[in-house]
Amino acid sequence: MLFTLYKRGDIWWYQGTHEGKRHRGTTGVKRRDEASRKLIEIQERILKESEERKSGEKLTFTRAAIFYRKAGKPLRFVEKMEDYWGETLVSEITPGRIKQAAVEIFPKATGATRNRHVIVPTQAIINHAASLDLCAPLRMKRFKVETKTKKPATWEWVQEFMKHSNPHLGALCCFMFLTGARVSEAVDVRWSEVNFLTSKVLIRQTKVGKERQAHMPPELVKALQAIEGEREPEGKVFKYSSRHTVKPQWNKVFRRCNIEYLTFHSCRHGFATTLLHRGVDPITVAKLGGWADAQLVFNTYGHAMRDETLTNVLVTNPDTAESHKVVKLNVNKVVSGKE
Repeated sequence: MLFTLYKRGDIWWYQGTHEGKRHRGTTGVKRRDEASRKLIEIQERILKESEERKSGEKLTFTRAAIFYRKAGKPLRFVEKMEDYWGETLVSEITPGRIKQAAVEIFPKATGATRNRHVIVPTQAIINHAASLDLCAPLRMKRFKVETKTKKPATWEWVQEFMKHSNPHLGALCCFMFLTGARVSEAVDVRWSEVNFLTSKVLIRQTKVGKERQAHMPPELVKALQAIEGEREPEGKVFKYSSRHTVKPQWNKVFRRCNIEYLTFHSCRHGFATTLLHRGVDPITVAKLGGWADAQLVFNTYGHAMRDETLTNVLVTNPDTAESHKVVKLNVNKVVSGKE
């Protein structure tokens, strides 16, 4: 590596070649001694980038995945990507090839599915290797995702569902709504993780690879105590092996009675939406429900707050709240022509 300094105006610039590639740029300083120190830093950076490229040229995806697993990272969808990329060199896995793989693996899926199952795990494994200086980081755009308005469950809906379901299924529904747990997390809860004395339950968040202690409101404690029976400490609370065994029983409830069909996730959606409507800030909602990012909570669930009259709370207090109701009632009478 041979680099030299030269002056353009008042500023010192550098130029030189390394491994057949020409490098040229400004040091951004006017003094020769400062420019020399800058040049040393620039040369070290170029050497490091060169070594990273060499490592990346030999690193296979399988090897990168091993480092990822050893670091205790979330393994959701990782195995499928390991099978697909196998011994492919990381240096050969480009954004274009990853998108092509997503379409090939999921030809009829939505952009969200392709992102979640292919792009996210592939990029996570490569970028973890990059953090170890084994390859260059991978940046890419994801498939466009159409945002769908989710229907949130309400406490009234949950109570109606519980009336028409068996005790375990009803308690499961109640659990998801009052803790914000995903269905896969809920069915994995053991009795040893439920503490009735402190009203706490341990929830293993499989999606983000973390654990959290969730509070159990009195209504949830009552629902769980109703199915406690002769429990086994390490036995599952709800006795379902997975979300797939819950699904048939869930669907039967709607065939038996006349209540609106909602999905498992509507309970988690209702948890966030209800708290936001009650004035709880997104940061607190994210913490209580196990979301990694408060901005995600706001972007996903904030749309539910559409009542323009909510701005009344800016000037409403306990002494004037009733007067606001009266004013609104009188306005409605005038508009309807009844007064």
